[in-house]
Amino acid sequence: MTTLDEWVPPATGAVELTDGRRLTYCLYGPDGGVPVVSSNPTPHTRWERPDVVEAYERLGVRVLSYDRPGYGGSSRQPGRTVADAASDVAALADAQGWGRFAVTGFSGGGAPALACAALLPDRVTRCAVVAGTAPYDASGLDFFAGMSPDNADGFRLATRGAADFRVRTDRVADQVLAELAAAAPDAGRLARMRAMLLDGRDGWTDDMVSLVRPWGFEVSDLAVPVGVWYCPDDRNSPPGHGEWLLANVGHAEGYRYAGGHDPGPDTTEQLLRWLLP
Repeated sequence: MTTLDEWVPPATGAVELTDGRRLTYCLYGPDGGVPVVSSNPTPHTRWERPDVVEAYERLGVRVLSYDRPGYGGSSRQPGRTVADAASDVAALADAQGWGRFAVTGFSGGGAPALACAALLPDRVTRCAVVAGTAPYDASGLDFFAGMSPDNADGFRLATRGAADFRVRTDRVADQVLAELAAAAPDAGRLARMRAMLLDGRDGWTDDMVSLVRPWGFEVSDLAVPVGVWYCPDDRNSPPGHGEWLLANVGHAEGYRYAGGHDPGPDTTEQLLRWLLP
């Protein structure tokens, strides 16, 4: 297993889309492994942590982790909706020759994963969502119940549009990077955080705005098996969101995990095993 201190960026691939945009991605796990497309959190990078990569290798999954528009080397797509993720993922899968594949999404990547399951039902085998949010206008849900004040303020600000939210993005990113540099983390973590917060500010902004606007599909229409992982102590995506998804997403199975917003290695392994055919 690669240690954190030895971490180096993996090779990056790119797909040129018919609308002129470019998507960048990395591939992990063994060639010939079960294909999975990963939609990472908000903000994110295509560079996965070494412990996650080790799990991919151990369980035999071939994971494509990509930069959503506005992150890393992926072209920005102003005004994008959650539903737009499906056509991007289809193009990425086509480039790998994948006819069928599973999808997974963590936190802000949960909604894009659900979009793929809803809009690519003939291609997506299973969809796993971890700490995902419900739609902003979800009927019967108090969106902010149990949410940290800072996260709630971010969602409220996103309703005002990209220009207003970008001011917050710049402020928070600069603060986090300064605190991180002072803590002297390992080189790999610093590189990944810098990629998220320096090369992903447009993507972060557009992610948040898309999450508080109509998603472009109905979660109740999903016909693909969906696994919903959520934590009762999560204050970023409170448990009410996971419970709402379980009650409203077709063919959903629920799994709880402990520890807050970020799942531990046991949850990651459980999720990957669930995705396997």
